[in-house]
Amino acid sequence: MLELSERVKAVGFSEIVKIRNQIMELRAKGAKIFQFEGGEPFLTTPEYVKEACWKAIQNNYTRYAPSSGIPDLIDSILKKVNESNHIPAAKENIIVVNGGAQGLFGSFQSSINPGDDVIVLSPYWTPIRDIIQLCQGNIVLANIWSMFAEGVKPVLQQVLTPKTKLIYVNSPHNPAGFMYERSHLQEIADFAKENNLIIISDEAYEHITYDTEHVSIASFPGMLERTITVFTFSKSYAMTGWRIGYTIAPEPYITGLRKITLTSSNGVNTPTQWAALAAMTTQSDLLEKNVLEYKKRRDLLINGLCSLGLDCEMSKGAFYAFPNIKKFDTDSWRFSKKILDEAHVATVPGLVFGPDGESHLRFSFSTSLETIEQGLESLKKIL
Repeated sequence: MLELSERVKAVGFSEIVKIRNQIMELRAKGAKIFQFEGGEPFLTTPEYVKEACWKAIQNNYTRYAPSSGIPDLIDSILKKVNESNHIPAAKENIIVVNGGAQGLFGSFQSSINPGDDVIVLSPYWTPIRDIIQLCQGNIVLANIWSMFAEGVKPVLQQVLTPKTKLIYVNSPHNPAGFMYERSHLQEIADFAKENNLIIISDEAYEHITYDTEHVSIASFPGMLERTITVFTFSKSYAMTGWRIGYTIAPEPYITGLRKITLTSSNGVNTPTQWAALAAMTTQSDLLEKNVLEYKKRRDLLINGLCSLGLDCEMSKGAFYAFPNIKKFDTDSWRFSKKILDEAHVATVPGLVFGPDGESHLRFSFSTSLETIEQGLESLKKIL
C-alpha cells in the first residue's frame, strides 16, 4: 500500500473548513448567513500597492529575485523594525517570505528537533499545532488566563521540562484579542534567558491595536539573539492573498530560514515584493484609519454580545472577540452549530484553538457594520 509519511499523517486540514461547508449547505437552501468566522481584513488592498505591482510587471521585474528579498525592500524593512519595533536588527537578520505562514513554518523547522518540547501560550492559532507536529516536536500548553491571574513565570515554570526548547508567543493574539503588556513580555524574556530558550514571536496583527502599545519582545536587551520575529503584510495592508511577509532572526536560525525558503519556494514572487515596498514606503494614514474602522466594529459587536448575556472582554488587538459561552453551553462546537442553524450566525468554536479555548467562540469583527447589527439582532431572537 502507498502511504503518506508519518509526519504528514499527523497534520490535519483547517477545521474552519467544516464550518464553511455548513455555510454553503445553508446558503444552498436560500438562507442569509451572517459571517463572523473569517480571519482576514474586510478592507481591500490599497490602490497604490496594486499600482506598484502592475508597474513592476510593466518594467519586467518578473525574473528571480534574490532569495532573501529585493534590496530596496530589505532596506525598508530594516528601517521599520529599527525605528518602529525598536529591534536592533541588521540586514543580515532579515528574510522576505511567502506570508507569515511560511515565516512560522521556516522558524519552527529551523529551531526544533524531533522530541523537543515547545511551550505554546494557549489558546493558540490552530496551524501552530500542525507546524509543530510536522517538525515532530511536542506541544506543551501554558494557559493564558492562568498567566494573567497567577503570573507569567509561575505558569511557565509549571510546564518547563528538560526537553523544552522554545516558547511561541502571539501578540496581538488570535483568537482572543489579547495583548501582552510590556511587563508580561519582560517576564517571558527573562524566563527564556534563564532557561536558555528560543522565542518565536508571531506579530501578524502588530498594527491593529486599541489604546495599547504593541511591543516586540526582540527589542528587549539580549533578546534579538534568541528571538525569531515573524511579520506579515496580510493584516495591516489587507494583502492576505498576496502571500508576503518577513522574518527577523539571529544566526543560526536566519541561515535555516534561508535554506527552508530556498528549497521550498526559491524565494518570493518578484512583483509582489515591489508591491510590499510601496505598502511600507507610501505616505498614507491608512493604518490609522483602519484601526478606527476596526474599533467601531469591535465596540458594536462586543457591547452587543455582552448585552445578550455573553461574557466577553474588550479586545485590545487584532479583530476578534472571544466570548465565554458557559451561560448557554460548555460545548463550543454544539453551541456554534446551534447559532448557525437557528440564527444563521457563523462563528468558530473555541475548541478549534486548543482545549483552553473550549467554552468560547471566536467572532471576527472584520466585516461590515450592517452584518454586525443584523447578526446581533438574529442572535437576540434565540438567546
